[in-house]
Amino acid sequence: MTQPATQDRRANGDETHPAGSRSRTHTWQPPTSYADAVAHTGIELVRMGLDGRLPEAPICGTLGFRLVSAEDGQAVFEGEPGEHLYNPMGTVHGGYMATLLDSALGTAVLTALPAGRAYTTVQLGVHLVRPVLDTTPTLRCEGRTVHVGRTTATAEARLVGAVDGKLYAHGTATCAVLALPGAG
Repeated sequence: MTQPATQDRRANGDETHPAGSRSRTHTWQPPTSYADAVAHTGIELVRMGLDGRLPEAPICGTLGFRLVSAEDGQAVFEGEPGEHLYNPMGTVHGGYMATLLDSALGTAVLTALPAGRAYTTVQLGVHLVRPVLDTTPTLRCEGRTVHVGRTTATAEARLVGAVDGKLYAHGTATCAVLALPGAG
């Protein structure tokens, strides 16, 4: 999968960027349109993303995480925490963990959908159990479907240290399953 170009820099100081300030930039490709997706099953779309035939979701580059594997009813993302994700209290913002969880949960649901169907998260439950810092090693988020029906789906996920398996957060999602525009 092609990764977006992301760059972190420390500024030397000028009137726009005081000494010690940092900047972060990245590039991305536009996501796939519904018209391009309608003929493929969810697992086909996810695998096309994994092998680089489809661009990754722009949110991945924005927050610094990536889809690393997927099977029917399962999806795994990994992310690198950093200071650029800090909240005012000096820890990684809970929204980062919630976004990783939502991505794994939703992608797990997508892998189980037939051609012409899509999903949208309608309820997200997040439990943050350990703080994440810029020194926290790579995080791994594993999502699995619990139920996939014609109009709703549910999934659960765990966010753990990729190396040590420590639990940082876990969550659940309920998704609405809907027809893609143009699906027959």
